[in-house]
Amino acid sequence: MSSHVHAAPIRMPFFTRGTWVLVALMAVGFCFAVVRFTKGIGSVTNLDDQWPWGIWIAIDIACGVALAAGGFTTAALAHVFHREKFEPIVRPALITAMLGYTVVVIGLLADLGRYYNVWHPMVPSMWSGHSVLFEVGICVMFYLTVLYIEFLPMVTERFRGRVALPGALRPLNGFVEGLLRLFDRTLGRIMSVFIIAGVVLSCMHQSSLGALMVIAPYKMHPLWWSQVLPLLFLLSAFCVGPCMVIFESILASRAFGRRPEMEVLGPLSKILPVLLFFFISTKAMDLAVRGQLHHLADGSWQSVVFLVEMGFGFVLPFLMFFSARVRRSPRLLFTAATLVIFGVAMNRIDVFLIAFRPVYATKHYFPHVGELAITTGLIAFLIFAYRFVVLNFPVMHVEDAASRRGEEVPHA
Repeated sequence: MSSHVHAAPIRMPFFTRGTWVLVALMAVGFCFAVVRFTKGIGSVTNLDDQWPWGIWIAIDIACGVALAAGGFTTAALAHVFHREKFEPIVRPALITAMLGYTVVVIGLLADLGRYYNVWHPMVPSMWSGHSVLFEVGICVMFYLTVLYIEFLPMVTERFRGRVALPGALRPLNGFVEGLLRLFDRTLGRIMSVFIIAGVVLSCMHQSSLGALMVIAPYKMHPLWWSQVLPLLFLLSAFCVGPCMVIFESILASRAFGRRPEMEVLGPLSKILPVLLFFFISTKAMDLAVRGQLHHLADGSWQSVVFLVEMGFGFVLPFLMFFSARVRRSPRLLFTAATLVIFGVAMNRIDVFLIAFRPVYATKHYFPHVGELAITTGLIAFLIFAYRFVVLNFPVMHVEDAASRRGEEVPHA
């Protein structure tokens, strides 16, 4: 973080009525997770040989990865393209991405039938250069590691100069303090390498998620299947990244009683019409080149879903972001960003669930209550963990004198 940007933990109680609701949702999800890991995946899902994946892949994995794109997009803007005015929103975006990818990995463990083999991609002898899924897995693994490394400076800032181990551990205070100072100096010198690595890894696996479905042309509706699915997935990730930053920043401002950082979010939103234009035009050209435009008016329910996805999720916010009034209004800016998030999330669900149809399917898939409970629990955990991190570590940008002096802020 630049020297002119100051961050500090938020001063407020951790537990509220909303927090206890999150705890309840996590508890329900945890109970179903225990059943899943003790009695098998079939005990809490409606997955079978015909429907090998459901909402855990479509929502927990595909949507989770896409909606965590705010981390690499803001890091690229601030540190690769040197747009320092976006520096105040980098840390919140990175925390959202770190927790989002953590939830993705937990969801993946639940979805894998043999979850205990998840370590296989870490062994070079088990690598397969011909597997798109391997590329997704190894990139997610590396990127999650990079995100936790990018979180370390916030840890050193939080505890440096405040180490006070109790009792028998007190003689270690000096050692731990020196270790924190060493981490701080070392990370400051090499962090740019991890930032660039994070951007590259994100671009790779955002696109490769789309490549997963390129190999299933006869199992997908032609409105969504395309050989350029990797490009479409990457472009839509570029679109949703800044929107997630806007969405998270305005929600956090309201939740923590802060002023919306419109001096940063307004300029950030100016790039969105360009990004949305590239996605919409690429999608339209793809349909035209493949000769699939006639499906838009064939009256099928898939065509209706597609038009809702593109109309409300991409075209409408594309027009909204052109308006200076929208970019100046927190409420309208939040609405436009939410529409893009809706569009990208719906796109991932449509690609992996709505468009996907097994060749020999004899029944329809509908998620089991266990799948819904675990997914809801993971989302609740994401919000709960975000609140914990923001209230305990220097994530949010502040301008008060106390933060500049580095005064200690009580943690939750």
